Amino acid sequence: MAKPRDIPELHFDDAFTAAAAKVVAVRAQELTDHSQNVLDTSDIERVHDMRVATRRLRAVLEIFAPSFPKREHAEILSEVKALADALGERRDPDVHIAALDTFAAEVKPSSRAGVRLLAGRFRDEQAQANGGLAQALQRAEESDLHGRLRALAEGQRA
Repeated sequence: MAKPRDIPELHFDDAFTAAAAKVVAVRAQELTDHSQNVLDTSDIERVHDMRVATRRLRAVLEIFAPSFPKREHAEILSEVKALADALGERRDPDVHIAALDTFAAEVKPSSRAGVRLLAGRFRDEQAQANGGLAQALQRAEESDLHGRLRALAEGQRA
């Protein structure tokens, strides 16, 4: 799992809104960075890392909610939650497939066909969830989620 990045220049005596700006900016960048090649089903850790990034971002958005304009904050938080849901839908079959692949290597050869059949069903779910994730990523790009997050944070630096 990707470790959270340090927040540069975050000090204990920062004003709440100044801290909000710094933390949201870094967590938003983490989300963007982890989105690279997230649809690649051969590397399931990318989905996991991006999902963790959405949870971290969601947490700081909720913690610092009083620092942001209500409407913009609510819209962005809703979009981050939707993205997290799509990542969760994709992550679940990833985990099942990995476990079944490991299990198939350990069972008797006569049982492998059944295990592989079940894994195939999860691969179908994975493909469907990957389509849903692709749509969620497209919506985030079209709505300029990253730019809106950056603007939300920058609005607090005054």
